[in-house]
Amino acid sequence: MLDDRQLIEKARHGDELALDTLISRYKILASKIARSYFLVGAEYEDVLQEAMIGLYKAYTSYDLKGKTAFSTFAHMCITRSVQSAVKSANRKKNMMLNQRLSLSNQGAVEANDDDEVTLVLASKDFSPDEKLIHSENLQDIKRKIIKALSVFEQKVLSLYLKGYSYSDIATKLDVSNKSIDNALTRIRKKLEFLIKKV
Repeated sequence: MLDDRQLIEKARHGDELALDTLISRYKILASKIARSYFLVGAEYEDVLQEAMIGLYKAYTSYDLKGKTAFSTFAHMCITRSVQSAVKSANRKKNMMLNQRLSLSNQGAVEANDDDEVTLVLASKDFSPDEKLIHSENLQDIKRKIIKALSVFEQKVLSLYLKGYSYSDIATKLDVSNKSIDNALTRIRKKLEFLIKKV
């Protein structure tokens, strides 16, 4: 069986089977890293795609003459690619997805500086009457969200929407990463259920 360096060298000389073998060998690592990140409103496959892009970048930029093992380099590249996608998504303040959950063109869920989950109006021109109705609808949705989420889930969502990673949230709340993963899964399901009813 060829080692990573041999596969990379063969792949760079046009051997597609070598590249496929390398990608298959590290797809589990990419999947594991992708699962440690979560974007509300995005699918796991979207995050996995970013991880696979990171893996491909590792293949193309790995220094065959260097001392670093490809596994170490691949881990770093995959993680950076996913983190970069998360940061990029968090910077797009005008979008309803990414770190926020779309509320069917009514607004977005986000966390304010007081650690409270709040709602942001969608960027749309409303008449005074429409603004009043829109505002009342958002307040109603906010009450439903707060009612649907436990206190722990509200804290997790607030920190997540501020851009904290799974491990940072786990550290702040003194729980395991798995607890955060489970909480975000529950939150996503609850919010999606509420949105369908709006």
